[in-house]
Order: sequence, then structure tokens, then C-alpha cells
Amino acid sequence: METPRVTPEILPLSATFTPKTLAIASLGVAVLLLALILLFSRKRSKSRGNSLLLVGPSDAGKTSILSQLAYHQNIPTQTSMQINSSVVSISPKKSIRVVDIPGHPRLRNQILEHLAEAKVVGFVVDASTVSRNGPAVAEHLHLVLHALTSLPPSQYQPSLLIIAHKSDLFKATSSTQSNASALAINRVKSILERELEKRRVSQSGGINIEGLGEEGERSDMGGLECGEKEGSSFKFDEWEGGEISFLGTSIAPTSSGSDEKGPSDTGLDSILSWLEQNM
Repeated sequence: METPRVTPEILPLSATFTPKTLAIASLGVAVLLLALILLFSRKRSKSRGNSLLLVGPSDAGKTSILSQLAYHQNIPTQTSMQINSSVVSISPKKSIRVVDIPGHPRLRNQILEHLAEAKVVGFVVDASTVSRNGPAVAEHLHLVLHALTSLPPSQYQPSLLIIAHKSDLFKATSSTQSNASALAINRVKSILERELEKRRVSQSGGINIEGLGEEGERSDMGGLECGEKEGSSFKFDEWEGGEISFLGTSIAPTSSGSDEKGPSDTGLDSILSWLEQNM
């Protein structure tokens, strides 16, 4: 007797994807997408870096700030011709790397090599001499503004902090340190805004002024764009590259036993507080 042949039943595709299986598949896809987003966000946050770059003209006080932050001492310094760096504790649970970039015209372009690791760029200005050195300081700051605005969209743009250093020299006309810092900030801000506006006007009109194009610098650099109305002058508050913060700092002369003091004892408490909140 011949056994009947059984033909396997082929279920339609619609029967395989029941509402229950579709819900499970959708949940799996959602979990996978969420994991990818978290992984991308984590990698992006790591790419922001954890460094403070100290840049600015020579003799502005960058190395002194680094020494005080790192070693709690006002170590005598001279014009740096090489990069200095150290890990600095800004709170019991947070440390950062501070990198001091030389201000010499032939070395200051080294900032470009360290922007990828920077979360903050601190531009240090000697507030006591900016009145007579305004054009040279603005030239250096223009280089920094151009570098920041030229970063590709995929790269994190560090915050910009302008440090009006040696504000203690304004105590003769001020009753408190806070007032001295405010005076130093106002002087630095107004002078640099004026000098950067001169550079912007000279570029737009094709006119050369003192300080433009020195040491091989391109006179067509960008970075001075503002969102202000036509005809108004350059303002830090309206800079299209992002928000710019200002701080006044100082370093008191070293005295006996000063190695036991922390940075907050010598005029750098404002920068430590700012870094703790923004790093």
C-alpha cells in the first residue's frame, strides 16, 4: 500500500509577522538605535578634551599662572620658548591639564596643534600694559579668534576666556580687589574691542595698518564677524563665534611659607571657580 505524500504547508509572510513579533522587533530596533546614540554622544563628549590652553603675548603672565595653579608657588619665570604643561586640581573630584603656549610670534601658532584637546582657551592679557601694547595684543587675539572660527563643524569648539591679568596693579585707584578686577576687565575689553575694530575696518577696506600682516600673518584672516547692525563697531558680546567670558586675576609676591598657600590666596580664585563650573 503506497503511503500518501505530505506536502509541507507554506505559511504566508503576513502570518509570520504577527502584531506581537512586530512589537518585539520594533522594540529591538529602538534599543539598538538608543545604544548607538549613547555611544556616539559618549565619544563626542570625550573628543571635547579636558585641557585649558593658556595663550597670549609674551610677558603676559601665562607661565606664572600655570606655576601658581600647579605648584601653589609664584616661581620666577622668563619668556617661554617651549610649551609647559601640568595637571591641576580644580576641586576634590576634578582635575584638568593646563597647557602654556609660548607667546613669541614664531611659536604662537602652536595653538593649532593643541586645539583638539582643549575645552577652554584662556587668552592672557597684561592689563597694566595693554594701553600701549593694544595693537600687538589684538593681533595675537585675532589669530586665536580666526583659529576658533576655522574649526570644522565636526570638531568641538573650545570656550574662550579672556584673562585680564595683573589686576592687582589697579589697587591704587580701587578700594577692593573686586573693583580692581572690574577696572582691569573694562580696560582690556574696551582697548581690544577698539583695536579689533581697526583690524576689521582695515581688512574690509583693503587698507594696511600697523600690526597687520606681521611675522608672516595673513592680513585676510577671518574671525571678527559680529551679528550687529551694519555700521556698528566690533563688540565681544556680539561675536558670532560664541560667548566670550572675562576674568580679572593677579598673583601676589611670594612670601615666606607661601608654598603652603593655595591658588585662592593669590588672586586666582576667580579662575578656579570659573573652571570648576565650566570644565
